[in-house]
Amino acid sequence: MNADMWDEIAPARSVWVITLADLALLLVGFFVLLQANRELDRESLLAGLRAGFGVEDAAPAPMAVAAARVEGFAEGSAIADMSGAIVWARGAARDPRTRITVTGSAERARDVDPATGSAAILAADRARAVAAALVRSGAADPARISIVTDPGKRRAVTLSVGFAGGAN
Repeated sequence: MNADMWDEIAPARSVWVITLADLALLLVGFFVLLQANRELDRESLLAGLRAGFGVEDAAPAPMAVAAARVEGFAEGSAIADMSGAIVWARGAARDPRTRITVTGSAERARDVDPATGSAAILAADRARAVAAALVRSGAADPARISIVTDPGKRRAVTLSVGFAGGAN
């Protein structure tokens, strides 16, 4: 075949028709996916994902047995007096079977991170600051701390200690 023969071959279909058909099939597939997941509950979806990755059972969430709160955060700040939380964590986390959950909160309306304008980032910064203070002071092992954010509630960090079962 040489370059002169290309002029003799006419295209069978226009390229835009193939692109249009691809887009239409993607749209139909999207609506089928939406319809199929309409009645799927969260637990069965998670069970299917765990089975797909070879995980037998989900680890149960620790049963909360005590809680404390760090308050006194200025608007847009992650700095507060954490001495009470450190004393509380030393006593609450003596048992190696417990886990500490540190939940950072920020008021959505005015209480936001100055750099990003996000209440969620400020809540995460507050939780991280409290968790770092617990680790620095030796009040808790970093492997036994979980950080959670809950923006939109109050200017505080809530600490809860939970019983997670047998020691690792």
